[in-house]
Amino acid sequence: MIDSAENYQISSILKTDSNVRFVIPRYQRKYTWSKDNWDALFDDIEENHHGHFLGSIICINSTKDASASEQEMELVDGQQRLTTISILYAVLHRFLQEHADELSEDGKDDLRDIKRRLILRRTEKVRLSPSYHGQNHDDYRAVLCHCGVLSDVSDPKFAGNRRIFKAFRHLRDRLAGERADGGAFDVPAVLNFLEKLNHASVVKIEVSSHADAYTLFESLNNRGVPLSAIDLIKNKLLAELEQQRIGSLETNFDRWNQLLDHLGENYAVQERFLRQFYNAFKSDPDISVEKVPIATKSKIIHIYQELIDRDAEGTFKRLSKAAAAYARLVNSEHEKNSEAETDLLNQVARIGGAPCYTYLLRLLLEDTPTDQLTGVLKILVSFFVKRSVTDTPPTRDLDRMFMELVGQAAEAGNLVEEVSAFIRSRSASNDLFRQRLLGNMYEQNVGATRFVLCALEEHAQTKETMTDLWQRRGKSYVWTVEHILPQTENIPADWVEMIASGDAEEAERIRSEQVHKLGNLTLSGYNSKLGTMSFEKKRDRTDRHEKMVGYKNGLAINKELAEGDQWNEAVIQKRTAEMVETIVELFDYDQVGGKS
Repeated sequence: MIDSAENYQISSILKTDSNVRFVIPRYQRKYTWSKDNWDALFDDIEENHHGHFLGSIICINSTKDASASEQEMELVDGQQRLTTISILYAVLHRFLQEHADELSEDGKDDLRDIKRRLILRRTEKVRLSPSYHGQNHDDYRAVLCHCGVLSDVSDPKFAGNRRIFKAFRHLRDRLAGERADGGAFDVPAVLNFLEKLNHASVVKIEVSSHADAYTLFESLNNRGVPLSAIDLIKNKLLAELEQQRIGSLETNFDRWNQLLDHLGENYAVQERFLRQFYNAFKSDPDISVEKVPIATKSKIIHIYQELIDRDAEGTFKRLSKAAAAYARLVNSEHEKNSEAETDLLNQVARIGGAPCYTYLLRLLLEDTPTDQLTGVLKILVSFFVKRSVTDTPPTRDLDRMFMELVGQAAEAGNLVEEVSAFIRSRSASNDLFRQRLLGNMYEQNVGATRFVLCALEEHAQTKETMTDLWQRRGKSYVWTVEHILPQTENIPADWVEMIASGDAEEAERIRSEQVHKLGNLTLSGYNSKLGTMSFEKKRDRTDRHEKMVGYKNGLAINKELAEGDQWNEAVIQKRTAEMVETIVELFDYDQVGGKS
């Protein structure tokens, strides 16, 4: 995986007489370092002795011909650091050039050496070629012009507002300010600083491929803003299209951004899409990669590197089309989704059903009719509710399970019945489902508990009593799970009296056995206001506007509580049994439309 890894002084990385250039892929993320980073680098160099370690960079040697006039290293990690070091060299060049009449012959050699660390001797190409993203490349060349390294380079429009120029001005001002010891940066001090910079060290790691680079990133795990698999695949794809002269860089970059727009900004969703696209279409000869039976996080770089090498444009087109379909899965309100599809996709997402997107992506790209798609979604909601409650099948088996379903569904006669039969064969039985529901549900799985409580309430709602139980206030749900008998130990005396006729030991037994059962749980928009109040106070609680915020809040799931005046072990057990039977029926495959 690693071709070489050696510790070099900065003066050797940016060697004056070498033909090596460091090229940041054209559409890698833009330069993002800010004042704190610039100051940290500057202070590290000023305040430490020669040889201070500045970290590592990772490169891919993209020039295969060792005899070529130039060696091009693709800088896939270390852009921020090496760009800042190069700007710092440029600022030092500007300072020494402005004080050229004070320089000795050695000082003048140092000035010439700085220039050759920044541009190649014969061609005057920049030794570091920043990303074109965010106009970094043009801004950097303009900074080199300001510092006397290049000539006749105009400032790009609004360059002063961007990070490259801000870094230049900040580092320039540092040299115009005080040293750490309170003195000024005169010529001797700047030459001493230059010597420290030249002797600072980095570890340069060379790897053979983007896949190796990504694996190495995860192993090192010491990067402030890690370059993602998405970034590396994008760089590989755009570079290959440019090499094949398929479209312009700008056009292909726009196409890539359109693809990401379908997926949203969440990296986890983007990465999951890449895995699930491969898993959904692996049976297609032009997608399958030898010795990769399933896409995992550690395999996606290798997969897409091979697919891009095989057919960059074809892969791009298929990914773009698939991303447009995937948008319907991750954005349930998508204009192409029917009302029923929207509701069911919301349920799938809420119960942790994302693994089935592999199969649903295939259905969407095959233009499955709405009635069949909704039938399948109902089966999947039931499956994931049972799976979430019983952990059957285990999470590790889900990706392969839905890949297998992709293969079976291709020959389906009646799609919903075929899917139902397949899902049933891998699902927990109703008996196991019932057994787990009768247990300490809240303790076992808070998310599944909230889902089934919401399902019970929604099942009983009418259009007139409809309440959005999934509404959020910030990142939290407005409606949360409320323990009727408080879950805290040392429950108040009025609760001890109600559930155990004043017997504290018996009350604790009941609390420990029943507190997390479904029968002791409900939904409330005012959980924090109820706390450990007595049952009567929770039931009759109102706010300062006399609005009912206790169990008389109008929810069907609270009807028994609103009308009751007792809460004890027998009531909890009876309510648990009734709720469990309703839930089992709600999510029975026969009830949701899948024939046995």
